Amino acid sequence: MPRATLLALIALTLVLAGCAIAPVGPAVMTLPGTGKSFDEFRADDAVCRQFANEQVNGLTPQQTATNTAIAGGAIGTAIGAAAGALIGGTAAAAGIGAGAGLLTGGLVGSGYAGGSWYDTQQRYDIGYMQCMYAKGNKIPVSARFASAPASAPQQARSYPPPPPPNAPPPPPPPSSR
Repeated sequence: MPRATLLALIALTLVLAGCAIAPVGPAVMTLPGTGKSFDEFRADDAVCRQFANEQVNGLTPQQTATNTAIAGGAIGTAIGAAAGALIGGTAAAAGIGAGAGLLTGGLVGSGYAGGSWYDTQQRYDIGYMQCMYAKGNKIPVSARFASAPASAPQQARSYPPPPPPNAPPPPPPPSSR
C-alpha cells in the first residue's frame, strides 16, 4: 500500500475521532443550599469539580472518545495486517489488509467513541451531584421524579364496623380437647 494512502487513512481516522467537542465540566444544574452564600456555593463547586474529575481519572469525555477511536484504528490495523499476510502471503497483501483494517477499525472506534464520551460525562455528573448534595446544595429534579409514584388501584375491602365502646369481649373460641 502506498505511503500516501496509508497516511490519508490515518488522517481520516483522526478527523472522524475528533468531530465532537465536549464540555469540561458538569452537564447538570445545582443550586446553593438553604442558608448558603454564593461564595460558599462557588467553593463547594470547585471542590466537587475536583472530586468528579477524580471519578473519571482526570480524563475529559473528549479524551476518552479520542482514545477509543484511536484504539479502534490501531487494533483494526493490526488485525487487518495479520489477516492480509495470512490470506495473501505477501507484504503487499499485509499492507492492503492493514489499510482496510485501519479504515474499518477507525470507523468502528468512532462509533464507540460516542458511547465512551457519554459514559465519561455521566460518571463525572454523578460524582459532581453526589458531592454537591453531600455539601448541602440543591439538585433540581423533574417534577415527574419528585412526586410519589402512583400506587396500583386496590380492590375495595369491606370490614365489619368496630364494636361499641362498652361492649363485652367476644366469646373465646371453642377448645378442642
